[in-house]
Amino acid sequence: MSTIPQVATAMQRVLGTVADQVARRVKFVQRESKLGGATFVQTLVFGWLSEAAATLEDLSQTAATRGVAITPQGLDERFTSAAAACVQGVLDAAVSEVITAEPAVIPLLQRFQGVYIQDSTVITLPNALAAEWRGCGGSGDAGQAAVKLQVRWELTTGALAGPYLSDGRASDRSSALHATPLPVGSLLLRDLGYWDLEDLQARDQAGSFWLSRVMPGTIVFETAGRRWEVGAFLRAQPGTSVEVPIQLGGAARIPARLLAVRVPAEIANQRRRAIHKVARRKGQTPSQATLALADWFVLATNVPPTLLTLAEALVLARVRWQIELLFKLWKSEGLVDEWRSRNPWRILCEVYAKLLGLIIQHWVLLVSCWQYPNRSLVKAVHTVHRHALHLASVFDQHDRLCAALTVIQRCLAVGCRINKRKAHPNAYQLLLEPSLQQWEL
Repeated sequence: MSTIPQVATAMQRVLGTVADQVARRVKFVQRESKLGGATFVQTLVFGWLSEAAATLEDLSQTAATRGVAITPQGLDERFTSAAAACVQGVLDAAVSEVITAEPAVIPLLQRFQGVYIQDSTVITLPNALAAEWRGCGGSGDAGQAAVKLQVRWELTTGALAGPYLSDGRASDRSSALHATPLPVGSLLLRDLGYWDLEDLQARDQAGSFWLSRVMPGTIVFETAGRRWEVGAFLRAQPGTSVEVPIQLGGAARIPARLLAVRVPAEIANQRRRAIHKVARRKGQTPSQATLALADWFVLATNVPPTLLTLAEALVLARVRWQIELLFKLWKSEGLVDEWRSRNPWRILCEVYAKLLGLIIQHWVLLVSCWQYPNRSLVKAVHTVHRHALHLASVFDQHDRLCAALTVIQRCLAVGCRINKRKAHPNAYQLLLEPSLQQWEL
């Protein structure tokens, strides 16, 4: 578990010592300058953390907070390819730091040696940056350049792995995180973009657990050895729920459990409409296997029934969406995918610096409010934003930086909570009481 002094030390090391070292290495700073590498990075990080839509004038005032007088025009001239390389290098250093929180008391999560959720999100960039980050193609200003952020988030301690950056067109399964081993007894939750039977088999053999939706058309074997396509197997079941041992995959035959619940007709029809809509957009026709599975919510897992019931598995499958909410928070509050400039290097600096700020923000939240199951990250980040310039003003002084972080901790201790809901329970309510689960998946 990390402490406020440890977070302060990590901030000073990454945004201070490391930033100066990277600036010299990439030749962003080649001689003495009033705006050195560390001050430049701190200006961008704290400026955009304080106000995600900050202008050059706002950033110049942040630089003044750090003791450097520079005009908006002078700052604008510093946004070069070397500047982008500098901020990216500091971002890489921040990603390598490990900051963890005191876990909230949630028995369902504490059964495992960590519960990891993993996903990615894409930021579309101007076409001028296609040489830096290749997109998926397209017309106009969309698709030629994009960067994908890969993130793995451990829900008990809040530890963040990533964001790791790759070309927007890169497959999720090519991510450095994809085959990374996890602790024995841990649980991994991912969406179908990561579906890989070889990887699931390797994790099973290594002693870690996984819980995943099932790809349409997947082959399963029942205990008697009969071979089924998963949709056909479910159609042959008489009840509204299924919980059976199977072997997963035509060749792999991984020992697993198939968990499924028939969804209400209105949800099934809504799913099929969504499937057709996506298929039309891609110029495709949805397969009958995909349409048939719309009647069910289907999971496969290697977690034994003594450790995870069907109801609990459904709750954990829903909790996977917390990482989608994290990405939404980064975009809606952090504006990581928005900018004011047409200068491609300034845009890259802004994306990298905002991501740096979001990592720092996450560290602060871990040592301030993570121990509360009913925490509201949306409310909490607003508090961090209000205190960002104070953090900048005391950044060089470790004791005062710790005191500033303690003030944020006190603010979050008396607020930033989610109210209980009866009709549509929050994720934390479901984790504490899985029987509240309703069909909103």
